[in-house]
Amino acid sequence: MSDVADKVIGIIAEQAVLDKGDVSMDQTLDDLGIDSLGLVESIFAIEEAFDIQIPFNANDPAASEFDISSVAAIVKAVEGLVAEQHA
Repeated sequence: MSDVADKVIGIIAEQAVLDKGDVSMDQTLDDLGIDSLGLVESIFAIEEAFDIQIPFNANDPAASEFDISSVAAIVKAVEGLVAEQHA
């Protein structure tokens, strides 16, 4: 698992009040019990942890370019943003 994936899973686990080992890549935020406020807090925590800007619209998450459909999708999107920043 990449460092990015490990950090993102840690942030998501913290929001869900779970151990990192209880979070799997195929789970959705709903599966983990993370509501819209928890989602926004997770986005802010990820932005801060990686010093990136996530293209996310908290008022209309479905219209965002940032894929939040699963833990794996979030990890992949963050990895892409981190790679762009370092390019």
